[in-house]
Amino acid sequence: MNQPRPGIIILREGTDTSQGKAQLISNINACQAVADVVRTTLGPRGMDKLIFDGRKVTISNDGATIMRLLDIAHPAAKTLVDISMSQDAEVGDGTTSVVLLAGSMLKMIKPFVEEGVHPQIIMRNIRSASKLAVERVKSLSVPYDTTTPEGEQMLIKCASTALNSKLIAGHQDLFSPMIVEAVKALDKAGGLDELNSLVAIKRIPGGDVRQSFLVKGVAFKKTFSYAGFEQMTKKFSSPKILLLNVELELKSEKENAEVRITDPEQYQSIVDAEWQVIYDKLDACVSCGANIVLSKLPIGDLATQYFADRGLFCAGRVEDGDLKRVSKATNGTIQTTTNGLFEGVLGTCGKFEEKQVGDERFNVFEECPSILTSTIVLRGGSEQFIAESERSIHDALMVVKRCMKSRAVVAGGGAVEMEVSRYLREHALTIEGKGQLIISAFAKSLEVVPQQLCDNAGFDATDILSALRKKHSQDSDGKWYGVDIAKGDICDTFDAGVWEPCDNKCNSLAAAAEAACVILSIDETVVNPKSQDPGATAAMAGAGTGQKPLSNMMGNAMDTANAQQGGSRSGNLGNGVSYMK
Repeated sequence: MNQPRPGIIILREGTDTSQGKAQLISNINACQAVADVVRTTLGPRGMDKLIFDGRKVTISNDGATIMRLLDIAHPAAKTLVDISMSQDAEVGDGTTSVVLLAGSMLKMIKPFVEEGVHPQIIMRNIRSASKLAVERVKSLSVPYDTTTPEGEQMLIKCASTALNSKLIAGHQDLFSPMIVEAVKALDKAGGLDELNSLVAIKRIPGGDVRQSFLVKGVAFKKTFSYAGFEQMTKKFSSPKILLLNVELELKSEKENAEVRITDPEQYQSIVDAEWQVIYDKLDACVSCGANIVLSKLPIGDLATQYFADRGLFCAGRVEDGDLKRVSKATNGTIQTTTNGLFEGVLGTCGKFEEKQVGDERFNVFEECPSILTSTIVLRGGSEQFIAESERSIHDALMVVKRCMKSRAVVAGGGAVEMEVSRYLREHALTIEGKGQLIISAFAKSLEVVPQQLCDNAGFDATDILSALRKKHSQDSDGKWYGVDIAKGDICDTFDAGVWEPCDNKCNSLAAAAEAACVILSIDETVVNPKSQDPGATAAMAGAGTGQKPLSNMMGNAMDTANAQQGGSRSGNLGNGVSYMK
């Protein structure tokens, strides 16, 4: 007689397992909840979010910043955080768009999941549609030469488009040329890939945002200094610069050091030897011909006074990034010892000066032989405003860098999405079976960008989207028509100067489609609870060493827990698990 086998439970008490269709729909709902958080930040009329993490306040409408600061607990929804971060690292802009596109794709696909279409069929068609969309964007893109004056204007317009949706949108005329100048200098020297380390952004609270300026060289805040600092020379023309990773400070012996002497006079010789060591280092710095000495490690009061007496300038505790930028700009080499210094390791620049900027004093190196490095100094009323300005400048720098690499642009304002949507709709009619419906749903999901631009600006999205669909389908010259934010109508956004790098759109579409496929490929989620019992770990370890079997220990508890949650295959989230903490 066949007896039914007892169920074997291998998961800890309180573990939530959910599987199948209900599980998939739960994950899609979680992703839509995350997309809804950043939805209102899209575009020039997007709103800002204020996020307080218990220590500091952040005000931002940058998608990647918001996604990073949201403490998202749902395991599947964290995929959207990942694609936003990758978009920020790869392109710098479009971090909100990519989350919205992924959320919209999942929303349009949800009915197919509910009706029982197999996820693999959906994923295959989404990948196919994504590939077609990226190819269409590349075929639409307009190439240009960045070395011509027209090419430079193209770069400035791309930077302005990136700044359009930021707090400093009203100051594009100041920042866009500044950003393009910094990136073009890098491109000429072949250092475009090192943009993050070679272009520094310094923040100085106070003053007006229009007082921000670009230094073609290196600028960093005055470091901690000792007595004697005010006696130093603060201005040089064509100085020799020595860069060190050496401590120029008189060090006392360790507390447990033991020195045996037979004569009290011998103690004085030990003290003299310690002084001689520091003096030898200082003499080596002066005799090599340097006018400015910078060190990553401290420069003590003795060394500061010593250099001041000899007409040198010194700064210790210089940040690693600033020291490397000075090294790149002045062609100097960072030394780890003061022995054997010669003129070949020294850097130089046309002009050095310590300037007063607001309440801070800055060491500024200009007219450097290597034009690689630039420093953008930002001013502004509040700390939050300057922090958001810095994020905006970073996004625009990355966009211009991407423009320099791809050398092709497309129109913004939802024009590209509408044109790709039309193309995919027409392509879907050539396909038989379920693929036709899925590709049509993918095409419909792309309309979320122009729709949200209208919603955020307070316009009627239905009327504007209908006008855009008509323009794109009936007019041969309608491919660049998008949302006119200023008038609440449609316009040719390419003529209006709303331009974005081709790579930005390609990356957004590919990343959003890939994220949707990742979510659809998950068929079971297991959420392990944190143990409340300190001895639980030991008990579980004992179960594997011949003590009570794990299934006997927790069988009844698991049955009870699952019954309360609607069954082990319910698709519900475990206790205490929500979309966001």
